[in-house]
Amino acid sequence: MTTANKITILRILLIPFFIVQTLYYFRSGDELHRFLGVVSFAVASILDGVDGYIARRYNQKSELGAILDPLADKLLLVSGIVLLSFRNQTYLKVIPLWLTATIISRDVLLLIGLGVIHMVCGKVTVRPRIIGKVATVLQMVTVIWILLKWSPGWLPYWTVGAAVCTGVSGLLYIWDGMRQLSASPRSSATPGQ
Repeated sequence: MTTANKITILRILLIPFFIVQTLYYFRSGDELHRFLGVVSFAVASILDGVDGYIARRYNQKSELGAILDPLADKLLLVSGIVLLSFRNQTYLKVIPLWLTATIISRDVLLLIGLGVIHMVCGKVTVRPRIIGKVATVLQMVTVIWILLKWSPGWLPYWTVGAAVCTGVSGLLYIWDGMRQLSASPRSSATPGQ
């Protein structure tokens, strides 16, 4: 259990706290709950960079970290995006459903694709791209922007940017997956007997 993995586990443990505080804020409007929700989301987001830095700097990359790190990212972002998509809360701006659908659809397609590639090829090679990292940052900015109640005039730019980068990164991952499947001998047609 490396230090980077321990930080990632801490990030995962912050997610339920963030969800509960945000839901309490929706119900009561008590600013303390919003503050605690913002702090937990921000700390989990910052720790994403910290655990990655530690893993690279101190050579603590591990198979467990390769699974936990993206899982922590997805759980945090999807929980924030879904929570802020609720129309029944009156204290914060709402994330448009088309952004929520774009993010969740991409993640579901990627999970299905990873499963198919693993079953056919036996090994999945994921090549991170800068556009995927930009999408993640824009999603985090969108959630934090809303939680901090900053100027709503900028919100459309963050949401459209997040949607475009999320969609493009999803298409690139699908392209990479298709290439992996095409290169696998198991995906070729077997000659008739």
